[in-house]
Amino acid sequence: MKKAILFGASGFIGSCLLHDLLENKDYEQVSVVVRKTLGLKHPKLKELTGDYHTLNVLKGKIEADEIFLALGTTRAKTPDSGQYYEIDHDYPVAAAKMAREAGAGSVFVVTAVGANANSGIFYTRTKGETERDIIALNFERTGIFRPSMIMGERKESRRFEKILIKVWGFINPLLIGNSLKKYRGIVGQDVATAMMNAAKNQKEKVKIFHWEEMTGLLKVDRVGSS
Repeated sequence: MKKAILFGASGFIGSCLLHDLLENKDYEQVSVVVRKTLGLKHPKLKELTGDYHTLNVLKGKIEADEIFLALGTTRAKTPDSGQYYEIDHDYPVAAAKMAREAGAGSVFVVTAVGANANSGIFYTRTKGETERDIIALNFERTGIFRPSMIMGERKESRRFEKILIKVWGFINPLLIGNSLKKYRGIVGQDVATAMMNAAKNQKEKVKIFHWEEMTGLLKVDRVGSS
C-alpha cells in the first residue's frame, strides 16, 4: 500500500482528489498540507499545518510515495504578480523538491492548457515554468495535467466564472479535432479522478494530459471498477 501527500486539498480539484485518495484501497495514508484544519476525520488522513513560508518546518514529517499538487490562485484573489508567482510556481516546486528528497517517486501536478515557459503571457509562462522546474527534479514519474475551463459547482461563488462555465457548455461540442479538443472544459472531479488513475497506470517518465488523455483515464477507471 502507498502513501500520498496532497498540496491544495482545500481547493476545488484538491478536495475532490482528497476524497478519492482516502477512499482508494491502494493508499494506507494520505497526508495534506493545509493552513488550517479541514475539519475532516478519517483513519487514513494525516494533517500537516503549513504553507510556502513554513514549508521547511515540515522536513522530516513528510512520508510519501507520491505527491499530488493542486495548488493555485487567481488574479482576482492575488493581483500582485510576485505573490501570484510564489503561489503558482515557487510553492509547488518547493513542495515537489521536498517530497523528492523525502523519497517520493512520482509527482502529479495540475497546471493549465497552453502552459509554456517561453510564453509572453504571464499566466501561461508561470504554469510552463512550474512544469519545467518540476520535471527537472527527475522523479521516476511526472504527470502534468493541463485542463482548460474547469467545470462543476464550487463552494465559493465566482459570478464571472459561472457565466464562462455556461458558455463553455455550449461551445464544448464545437471543439473538435486534435488542435481544439484540448480546450474543452472538464469537470473538476474528472481531473481529480484522472490524476489518481494516472498514479496507478502511467508508465511514461513524463506524461502531459490534456482533455482527451484525462477523459481516457476516466474510461480506465470505469473498466477497472466493473
